[in-house]
Amino acid sequence: MSFSSLRAPLRRSVLSASSRRLVTRQRSSFRSYSTTPEGGAKPSSSSSGLYFGVVAALAAAGGVAWYLNTDAGKEFETSAKSSLQALKAKTPFVPTQEDYQKVYNQIAEIIDEAGDYDDGSYGPVLLRLAWHCSGTYDKESKTGGSNYATMRFEPESVHGANAGLSVARGLMEKVKEKNPWISYGDLWTLAGVAAVQEMAGPKIPWRPGRIDGFAADATPDGRLPDATQGGDHLRAIFYRMGFNDQEIVALSGAHALGRCHTDRSGFDGPWTFSPTTVTNDYYKLLFDEKWVWKKWNGPKQLEDKKTRSLMMLPTDYVLTQDKSFKKHAKAYAEDNALWFRDFASVVSRLFELGVPTQQFVTQEPWTLKTLDEQQK
Repeated sequence: MSFSSLRAPLRRSVLSASSRRLVTRQRSSFRSYSTTPEGGAKPSSSSSGLYFGVVAALAAAGGVAWYLNTDAGKEFETSAKSSLQALKAKTPFVPTQEDYQKVYNQIAEIIDEAGDYDDGSYGPVLLRLAWHCSGTYDKESKTGGSNYATMRFEPESVHGANAGLSVARGLMEKVKEKNPWISYGDLWTLAGVAAVQEMAGPKIPWRPGRIDGFAADATPDGRLPDATQGGDHLRAIFYRMGFNDQEIVALSGAHALGRCHTDRSGFDGPWTFSPTTVTNDYYKLLFDEKWVWKKWNGPKQLEDKKTRSLMMLPTDYVLTQDKSFKKHAKAYAEDNALWFRDFASVVSRLFELGVPTQQFVTQEPWTLKTLDEQQK
């Protein structure tokens, strides 16, 4: 019997076996989440393992080493490589922690490209985006939160509380274009993490797993705080999310950053003298300065009597008037480390509101490095 008469059935046998193996390998490696679970192996960028698996199948089928040196063998080798390339092209990208760190870095670089915008940093507006996309959660109906990133849709995108956040969403769209694999919910909350950490704040534990929803998932207006209100309103808003008085006060410390704009909220001015640095100055100023009602045509707000350059909202000032709120605000004014600890914990929880636990790709959240840490 000639060699040519053996080649056809042998080749069919080899290709059939290798195809079954490739399909099995593809199915077993598919993941329904957006990244590799903690401790999982990073997907290999090489196809050599699969290729040699096919060669092994060939050897098992006939053990004829001469086959690869024949024309048919070379044809098979080319066909196998082409098939593997096609398989790789169809396999979903599985990002790792390193990939999310790269996205973090891109966001961190954008933060410092603000130029004349506000106080020279995009950090505060990015933190506000992360806060507002998460703070719509309702623990009773289990709707809202960061899972579906519904601020992409109207009418939620134009709710009064979200005025001005088109700036932050536009900035993050640039990052999304470079990393189409990341969900908007993960991108926006990661931006909040980067904002806090890059502005000298505490490390915010974070993990990916949010998915993008649809316009039908958008939340109704009125779920975010109304700054003109008092303690009862704050409790109604934050208790609905699942937070207590101490956590309400800890979250309020985010007002150490940024400023209000008359063309957005109607209010005007910064809360602190260093609106691009995370400190407990917000609490210190609440108790150390004398606050008076501002005389102007805008909404009711307070200003510091000494310089008239700072402001506080009614929802801020209530922290000094309500007995339960006051004790926590006093503690944070006296101990920056205490506030950093509590703030990091509650912000991490805030950013995860509305995300089913099984969606997260790691049980323990990650701690991503700042740009400065990576340069050391």
